[in-house]
Amino acid sequence: MKIAAFILLFSLISSCSSASNGESASSSDSSVNTNIPPLTDQEALDQVQKDALKYFWDYAESNSKLARERYLVDDPDFEKNKVTTGGSGFGLMTLIVGVERGFIPRAEAVSRMTTAMQFLQKADRFHGAWAHWMDGATGKAISFGGKDNGGDIVETAFLSQGLITVREYFKNGSEAEKNLAKLADELWKGVEWSWYTNGENAMYWHWSPTYEWEMKFKLEGYNECLIAYILGAASTTHPIPTAAYHEGWARSGAIKSTKTQLDIPLLFQYNTVSGDVGPLFWAQYSYLGLDPSQLVDQYANYGDLTQNHAKIMHKYAVENPKKWNGYSDSVWGLTASYTRNADGSTGYAAHDTDSDFGVITPTAALSSFPYTPEESMKFLHYIYGEKRNQYVGKAGPYDAFSPHYSWVTKRYLAIDQGTIAPMIENYRSGLLWKLFMNAPEVKPALTELGFHSSKYNF
Repeated sequence: MKIAAFILLFSLISSCSSASNGESASSSDSSVNTNIPPLTDQEALDQVQKDALKYFWDYAESNSKLARERYLVDDPDFEKNKVTTGGSGFGLMTLIVGVERGFIPRAEAVSRMTTAMQFLQKADRFHGAWAHWMDGATGKAISFGGKDNGGDIVETAFLSQGLITVREYFKNGSEAEKNLAKLADELWKGVEWSWYTNGENAMYWHWSPTYEWEMKFKLEGYNECLIAYILGAASTTHPIPTAAYHEGWARSGAIKSTKTQLDIPLLFQYNTVSGDVGPLFWAQYSYLGLDPSQLVDQYANYGDLTQNHAKIMHKYAVENPKKWNGYSDSVWGLTASYTRNADGSTGYAAHDTDSDFGVITPTAALSSFPYTPEESMKFLHYIYGEKRNQYVGKAGPYDAFSPHYSWVTKRYLAIDQGTIAPMIENYRSGLLWKLFMNAPEVKPALTELGFHSSKYNF
């Protein structure tokens, strides 16, 4: 997400931040058992996946069964019907992990997902795309602010990534599971990806029935939007032209970079002011289903790209140029999340090496397990070991904390909790990667775009 979008979201979330004018890290959630003995690696992985799952199981929006945008521990009814489209896609993939590992009942999960699909059928769509936010009670679009009151093709891509994995996971199951898979298939095939090119060899983030193309936010690499181009190319109903990927996303080759950061190659020109790495979600949102390991095209080796991104973030924390108290080999991870404002209030910011405010976001390191398993495991044991009472609540690690300021926000965001279980599962078993990469539309699309992979035989 580019800086303008971050500023917009910051203003939206900051407006609700008066519920807490800074939250102490010394306070704890009474529901957390502080007498648990040290966990083994596998026990810790199980525990954090179970905990993150609760956000989408215990705290799902009551009517739609999709993901609430956020959950405030001290104000659980706050915006309780605001559903997030992209976060719901991550939530569907999280539920698949829960079913596969036996954390939730399979039949009940199928029933809930069916309710979610039926809700999505009736919800507002704009040339097949859903809005960034929806009212979980009515399905009506909720404006993300300004002119963003219509279709959001990036959030829709995150949701569609989840729809495809649901279809692939359940398509050969019971009658109820096959019906669920059919619903998921129909929903993703109803997206008019080609509309969001606006007749150009590129894709545009937004279209509004009121403002049409006035936002003019072109999807150009490199940020979190790769999956929109992949799914646009994979569509069997409304495909985008191959040239859109090369001319729009890859900027006719200008996406490539020979720059290094902390002596680690960037490979791509990041959409940041300095061109250095962006927040870590750029290496995660498109890759819950899309497997970057051994995936190569004429622009990059995506396994190297994503791993280098995570390694730069880890090395940055170790070197700690701003001398924040608490950053270390075990305490690292900058991404978009809640943040501590200068006055001590709670806001929202995109944290990266250019914009480092001393705030660590657990999802950054935890969702990087496939790229940095040793470094991520150290963080996992840190947060579930000595700091569990301070930094972990009912639905897993709280969204953000700062050792420097002795601050933690007792809040959750769907887009942050939603990448934890899927990316850890991809590290453990490759489950979501296998489902998505072996979907019948995906391999031909990747081949058409110029990708190849020895791992998936194309």
